[in-house]
Amino acid sequence: MQAFPFALFRRRLIRWYNQNARPLPWRDLGNPYYVWVSEVMLQQTTTHTVQGYFDRFITAFPTVQSLAEADLDTVNRHWEGLGYYRRCALLHRAAKEIVARFDGTFPDKFSDVRHLPGIGRYTAGAILSIAFDQRWPILEANTLRLHARLLAVKGNIMSGEANARLWQFAEELLPRRGSGQVNQALMDLGSLICTARSPKCAECPVTAFCESAKQGTQHEIPTPKTRVPKEYTTEAALLVQKRGKTLLIRSPDGGRWAGLWDFPRAPLTTELPTRELPKAEISVKLAADTAWHHRLSALTGRKLLPGRLIHSLKHSVTKYKITLLFCEGKDAGSAYMEPLCETRWVTEAELRELPLNSTARKLTERLPKK
Repeated sequence: MQAFPFALFRRRLIRWYNQNARPLPWRDLGNPYYVWVSEVMLQQTTTHTVQGYFDRFITAFPTVQSLAEADLDTVNRHWEGLGYYRRCALLHRAAKEIVARFDGTFPDKFSDVRHLPGIGRYTAGAILSIAFDQRWPILEANTLRLHARLLAVKGNIMSGEANARLWQFAEELLPRRGSGQVNQALMDLGSLICTARSPKCAECPVTAFCESAKQGTQHEIPTPKTRVPKEYTTEAALLVQKRGKTLLIRSPDGGRWAGLWDFPRAPLTTELPTRELPKAEISVKLAADTAWHHRLSALTGRKLLPGRLIHSLKHSVTKYKITLLFCEGKDAGSAYMEPLCETRWVTEAELRELPLNSTARKLTERLPKK
């Protein structure tokens, strides 16, 4: 097999990149803190979505020190809407560690960066490559797809021999100097040209080096993931108010919205029909679902009883499609048990300022008018 022409490949890639690079706010500043924040935000989130959040986040927390000194609720409030909130908690923890161990200066050694909370092999390589121009390979969604097509790697590219081959190729592609630019060019090429569904091979500056293009298999690589069937469930949340304050719970660690505040909610054990039910009938079924009542009591340490239905909405989280019912609720006193979640009675102003999960934020727009 003919050796891959790495030098020629890089020349054509960089020529294309100089004319087509995406104008991203964390680029070309040599600021490892900016690169780090952007890379964490970009995990499982599109670049288009991240840009606005990044600008607001950096305005609020311009340095590692400022991020470390902020309380987690404040940080989560600026992250609200990005999803995958564990990323935010780990970012906050890592900022505190950088301040404690490195005096607020972002470390420039791979082993130090790799052992910060929430930073894996890819993220460490991206930070050191882009911010410090160190020669570290990176593999993320765009470059995984690009490299798999260049080498015509079929099958599962996320593990085993195939994945090891792609990491090795990603390293071999890098020059002694200028690795940061090459890595960013590769990511842009994957994002703009070597796209998942409709690769623009006719516009690709390196299509002459692409084995899958030669074989006509570029639409088959990477092998599509097996679709996980959706699971349908119904949950109900309660609006419990007393003396002008509203009861909230903090989602526990390891949960769907860890660290964010929410109205008391739990899955129903009573199966509701798929057809729309009258509000009064839904309220009767909620009142009869004693297992759901017990779950709410376990979460809050309070005896909570449902009242009339205020609103319902549908949303998706990972593999779940959820119907959420929002009802008035009544606090009937202590349930004589330790709550599983942190609880808090909040004012209307605090409800606006605290970090809520996305559906809870939507429910605040449905609060009954006083």
